[in-house]
Amino acid sequence: MAGKVSPTPDERGGLLGFLAQQRQAMKVAAYGLTDDQARAVPSASALSVGGLLKHVSTTESGWIDLVLKIEPKPFAESMASYQENYRLGPDETLESVIAAYDRVAARTEEVIAGIEDLNQEVPIPKDVPWYPHDVPAWSVRWVLLHLIEETARHAGHADIVRESIDGATAMPLQAAAEGWPETNWLKPWKPAE
Repeated sequence: MAGKVSPTPDERGGLLGFLAQQRQAMKVAAYGLTDDQARAVPSASALSVGGLLKHVSTTESGWIDLVLKIEPKPFAESMASYQENYRLGPDETLESVIAAYDRVAARTEEVIAGIEDLNQEVPIPKDVPWYPHDVPAWSVRWVLLHLIEETARHAGHADIVRESIDGATAMPLQAAAEGWPETNWLKPWKPAE
């Protein structure tokens, strides 16, 4: 992915393209990190790059479960594991979390490809306090737009956390991850020696 989403002939392709771009931004923020660096919490928040990757993966999977009308866990049970979804545990690796995220992405692509109409209703769970109580359903389109927004928000968080770890920023990291040639205006990131 060369920094911009390719022009797409239709809405579905555009939505999936922008979601894929934001997923890539999340993974680029982790490029070149060790597991310990991915667990690091170097900024004023309690966020880590690995924890953010784990969170967006879990979140996207949960939204696709809703699209498929898979009954979510009860709210109280979900909240008990909420904080764990923001942490890369001692037995988890950055590689395993990224692999899980890739599987979630493939599942999302497959599910969305199989939906005929993006206006299809996605019923709103009633026991989650921040979901609206006066709206019975979202659409699949709304869910995709929300996933783009949610992932983009956390990609920004991951950028800040990453820069706090070693000073690396998004475009040089992307250039390194994708093997772009060095130019006068952009030098791919290299690990400190």
